Amino acid sequence: MAASVTTRTQVPAEVNNFYDKNLLLRALPLFLHNRWGRVKSIPTKAGTGTVKFRRYSNLTAATTPLTEGVTPNGSQLSTTEVQVTYAQYGDYVTISDVLEWETPDDLMKNESLMDTSDLQGDQAADTLDQVTRDVLVAGTNLFLPSTYTNRNQITSSDVISTTLLDKIERNLLENNARPITEMINPTDKVNTTPIPACFVAIIHPRVYYVLKGLTGFTRVEKYSAQMGILPGEVGSYSMFRFVMSSNAKKFAGGGSGGVDVYATLILAREAYGTTEVAGHAMETIIHPLGSAGSADALNQRQTMGWKATFAALILNNAFMARLETYGS
Repeated sequence: MAASVTTRTQVPAEVNNFYDKNLLLRALPLFLHNRWGRVKSIPTKAGTGTVKFRRYSNLTAATTPLTEGVTPNGSQLSTTEVQVTYAQYGDYVTISDVLEWETPDDLMKNESLMDTSDLQGDQAADTLDQVTRDVLVAGTNLFLPSTYTNRNQITSSDVISTTLLDKIERNLLENNARPITEMINPTDKVNTTPIPACFVAIIHPRVYYVLKGLTGFTRVEKYSAQMGILPGEVGSYSMFRFVMSSNAKKFAGGGSGGVDVYATLILAREAYGTTEVAGHAMETIIHPLGSAGSADALNQRQTMGWKATFAALILNNAFMARLETYGS
C-alpha cells in the first residue's frame, strides 16, 4: 500500500498568489504650471482673503531740452494693481478598520512604499497645477493660426510653426518682457533655482509631435551642455525652451468640425503669480480610529486628507502669450 503523502490537496496554499508590495508605477503628468510664477506668501491674521499685487507705471522719457531758468512741469507717479482672492482646496479618504487589518499595504503609515499620503500628495499637486493652468489660459494675449479670430476656426491643418513662434517672440520683445532666469523649487514654493535666461513654453505631447520636426528646433539631447535642463524640457527654438506635460490645456472638440485644440503657454518673467497663507499652504490631516468620538462609536473609520490655501493670477498679460493650434 502506498504511503500517505500530504500535498497541497490536503493543505491549501496560505496565499494563492505571490503579492509584491512594491506597487506598480502610477501614470502622472508633470506638474509644471506653478514653477515659473512670482510667489506671494501672506501672513496669518492679515485680514480678508484678497491679495493685491502692485507695480508703478514707467515714466515717459523726458526728451524735451530744459529751458534755462524755467522749471518743467514734472511727472506724476501712477500705479497698476491686480488682485486675487485665495481659496481652499482639499480632499480626504476614509479607510475602515477591517481594510487596515486585512490589506498587506500599510495604507495609513508614512513608511510604506506607496501609502495614502503619497496618493494625496500627487492629487494636491495635480489640483493646484490645473488651477494655475486654467487661470493662465484665460490670458488675453492670444495667437491663432492664419487670420483666425476664434479657436472654433482651427482645423487639423493648423499646427504649430516657426512663423507663429517668431511672431510671439517679437510680440514679447516689443512688450519689453524679460526672460525667465529662475524657477520655483517643487518642495518649497519660496526657494528658487537659477536657470538659463529664456521664455518658457509649456506644450502638450500632441504639439511636441509636430514641434520636433520644425527647422531650427533643437532637441534637448542635442544640447552642447546638459547642465541647467528644465523639468520636462524637450528642446529649444530661438529664445524659447519647451517643457512638456500632458496637463497642458486641451480644448476638447473646440476647433472646426470638433477637432481638439491645444494651448501652448509662453511665459516671461513675472507674467503671473501665486499666493498662499503662511503655515497653511499645504496641510496633511489625519484622524485615526476613535478620534471621532460618538460619531464613530465603534472605532470603525479613520481618515487622511489634505487641504491647501492657494490662488493664481495673471500679473501682466503683455508678459505671456497663448498659442492655440491643432495637435497631431
